[in-house]
Amino acid sequence: MEEAAVDARVFATLAHLRQLEHRARRISFLPRQPSRSALNGRHAARVRGRGLNFEEIRAYLPGDDVRAIDWKVTARTREPHVRVMTEERDRPAMIVVDQRLSMFFGSRHNMKSVTAAELAALVAWRVLAAGDRVGGIVFDDEALSEIRPQRSRRAVHRFLEQVSEANLALRADSLVEPAPEMLASALESAARIVGHDTLLVLISDFDGADETVRKSVARLAQHNDVVLALVHDPMAHEMPDAGTLVVGDGRLQLSLELGDRRIRDRLETHSGARIQRLLDWQAETGAAVLPVSSGEDTVAQLQTLMGVGPRRRRR
Repeated sequence: MEEAAVDARVFATLAHLRQLEHRARRISFLPRQPSRSALNGRHAARVRGRGLNFEEIRAYLPGDDVRAIDWKVTARTREPHVRVMTEERDRPAMIVVDQRLSMFFGSRHNMKSVTAAELAALVAWRVLAAGDRVGGIVFDDEALSEIRPQRSRRAVHRFLEQVSEANLALRADSLVEPAPEMLASALESAARIVGHDTLLVLISDFDGADETVRKSVARLAQHNDVVLALVHDPMAHEMPDAGTLVVGDGRLQLSLELGDRRIRDRLETHSGARIQRLLDWQAETGAAVLPVSSGEDTVAQLQTLMGVGPRRRRR
């Protein structure tokens, strides 16, 4: 498919994902989150960020944080001493992005698959800008590709290329059988790659989020920071009781009669109920949940979720 000819709401080209680099600058996954951040609250898991390494104990100097005073050494020497800690320089990130056929749906603004691709790009660029290694897993209904964490623009480009290729391959008339079990397979692959103190961001609509997936998330969250970016469509909250819903991929269209209760029930089951299930997982697994709608601008939403909001212009 020619990149120049695609609808940006339906497909995510590599050029578009690369252009998101400058828009990722204000997003942070470090431990000091703004008070309005979805990662900083009583009901949301806190992102630990890089760990701290002990460097030395030295005499207290004016301006030192009193919370850093080592009271045992201070008592022994009868002079105030502080414990100096330095932040670990390396905190790798793994970005797992879903490009299955279940993601190829959108009632407003974007296809879920496009929003997922944009989220993956924003996180990758932000992590690289922080000086950390970036890796990723891209999966569809048939296969997955792995890119081990590296600290280089080339690695990010390769990851985004995999994301875009999987995205551009999606078709409404695809003969591929939906594979909800691929979500669990992607997490198994991630578990083989990540060690401890890794930022793991799973971007998906969570089709196939069963007990096996929940247990995998809980295990990974024991020693890593896990963020579940739940991509959902506004239709999950605004399902009409009647009428015709037309969905398509820019070439083919499919009409769904919402007057048929069976169709509405199926759509609601795979949308609203899934959102609530993931929110329940937040307390059970220790992972943070970021609900992101495909019906709004991805960057603006992520900034709002992180509590930074749009940059104000000086008057």
